Amino acid sequence: MISGDNHNNWVFDVKRDFSNEKSPIIASEFVGTSITSGGDGAEISPEHIGTVEANPHLKFHNSHRGYVRCVIKEKTWRTDFRIVPYVARQGAPIETKASFIVESGKPGASRI
Repeated sequence: MISGDNHNNWVFDVKRDFSNEKSPIIASEFVGTSITSGGDGAEISPEHIGTVEANPHLKFHNSHRGYVRCVIKEKTWRTDFRIVPYVARQGAPIETKASFIVESGKPGASRI
């Protein structure tokens, strides 16, 4: 699934039961940031320091501004997190910060 507009980039593996670490993965969620809301952004916002380590189902977090590009094919879903280092002035270069793939029949998002 894909969602967004919480001003951060996230990738989650959704488990049937989050209270059980060995619970099966039933979906993957990709959350995208906004291109300009909240100013320039950062590698990680202060309120999210430690979040990745504390949540084993969380595969990726980033607080830069940008957008999410998804390429969906018959047996794969690829998500690229495209970011800019700043939005407060013109001319920011864009880069792919991280890419993930979900393969048909294989639960969970894998970083590529």
